[in-house]
Amino acid sequence: MSRMPASDPPVFDRFRAVADYTYDWESWHGPDGALVWVNPAVERATGYSIAECEAMKNYPLPIVEAEDRERLFQVLQSARHCTTGENVEFRCRHKGGAIRWMSLAWQPIRNARGESLGFRTSVRDITELQKLREQLQLYTDHLEQLVQERTLKLRQLEQQQLQMEKQAALGQLAAGVAHEINNPLAGIRNAFELIKSSLSPEDEQFELLELIDREFDRVSGIIHQMYQLYRRGPHEAAIFALERTVGDVVALLETVARKEQVRLSYDPPGESIAVQLAEGEVKQILYNVIRNALQASPAGEVVRVEVRPVGETVEVEVIDHGPGISEEIMSRIFEPFFSTKQGDTQTGMGLGLSVSRSLIDAMGGRIDVESHVGAGSRFLLTFPRRAQAMEETDG
Repeated sequence: MSRMPASDPPVFDRFRAVADYTYDWESWHGPDGALVWVNPAVERATGYSIAECEAMKNYPLPIVEAEDRERLFQVLQSARHCTTGENVEFRCRHKGGAIRWMSLAWQPIRNARGESLGFRTSVRDITELQKLREQLQLYTDHLEQLVQERTLKLRQLEQQQLQMEKQAALGQLAAGVAHEINNPLAGIRNAFELIKSSLSPEDEQFELLELIDREFDRVSGIIHQMYQLYRRGPHEAAIFALERTVGDVVALLETVARKEQVRLSYDPPGESIAVQLAEGEVKQILYNVIRNALQASPAGEVVRVEVRPVGETVEVEVIDHGPGISEEIMSRIFEPFFSTKQGDTQTGMGLGLSVSRSLIDAMGGRIDVESHVGAGSRFLLTFPRRAQAMEETDG
């Protein structure tokens, strides 16, 4: 059996050197939990010297952050009963004030006779690891948010696609029906005009003929809307002052406002707002939306129309004080043939908003609606300064 050279240090000194130069913060607690020994790594980890730790009451709890102190106390109490554990994470406050994240492991210590000498703890600084975890969590949260946003956007696009397909199908049907109705209607109206021309205005039945004539006009208007829902005629864009066009539509609807006993308020902006769009389509959009607001308003109320330039767009806001639109109905107001004014024979077939949205979408604009039941509605029409199709052609 080989012998160690006489110059070698005693075994105890060698083990003491290993413990002192261990990178982790190592402590030896007696059976009662009191500190017996701590290695110099404690000062690197906490800023407290060995002497300060030895003089510390209830070591190491005063170093532990207050929120984690009770939990670590329970762990040390468990260690006194010869338990083993690891990866208990806690925060300690460095003597300089910084908060450091630590991971604790412990195990019992026994002598050669199996008698308990207490327990040892090994504490590793995991502050950098915790920072990486937090960054990873931020990236994960951000990724989840992106996924949720993309999923929502995808669902919205799918809904828009379904709506467009539905509108195209309904529009094609409407155009076909309108075409089939228009020809016999023209024949009927021509025959009616012959009958009407043969009677004198003083005839007692002439008033009924006037009523029939008005109904012919209404049916013709409905057929015209049905055509526009699917087969829009070509409209060339031209440069015009949008605020003046809004004024023209407001003047045109004054008769409707008087009939509904509603005041129509429009204060043109001080500056001219030039746009390059299909003016006929713009007028139709404005006419449909403002007329809807008038028809939705109770007698004595005011419908307000405002125009303002916003960057590369122009906003036209139409505000009424009618009954408002419920959430259940809101999702359907732009559907073809849907109307909230049930039972009113003068309101057409519920194509106005559908046609308006189709027209403004094609320009590259949009219609936004904000409404509260009992508090009226706000329609915000956003027109581009130039039609989208023109910009794509220029590009």
